[in-house]
Amino acid sequence: MSTGLLIALIIVAIVVIALVVVSAGKAKAQRDETHRVEASEHRDQARVESARADHREAEVQERTARARREQAVAEEQAVLAEQGRRQAEERHAEADRLDPDVDEDAGDREDRDAGRTG
Repeated sequence: MSTGLLIALIIVAIVVIALVVVSAGKAKAQRDETHRVEASEHRDQARVESARADHREAEVQERTARARREQAVAEEQAVLAEQGRRQAEERHAEADRLDPDVDEDAGDREDRDAGRTG
């Protein structure tokens, strides 16, 4: 082989290696860009899902607060009903005490109460 041919082969080899390196770099840059776009899409989807989750959580908290308010109202009404029941019983007892026709030992009140509800 002549020296000129050997130099030409070395130059061609260097050019081929340079092209492979440049091509590999461009391919990596393209893959990196594709991954960046994909990662951005994932982040966008994650933001949307997070916003939906926040909205659902707010709805749950609102329902929970509403249920607590309704429970408090129900408890208050139960207390008022019990107070009303006690007042009615006290008034019945006072009426029975005052009524000369009521024989407390004979159970007249129970008979009258049964007639009222029936």
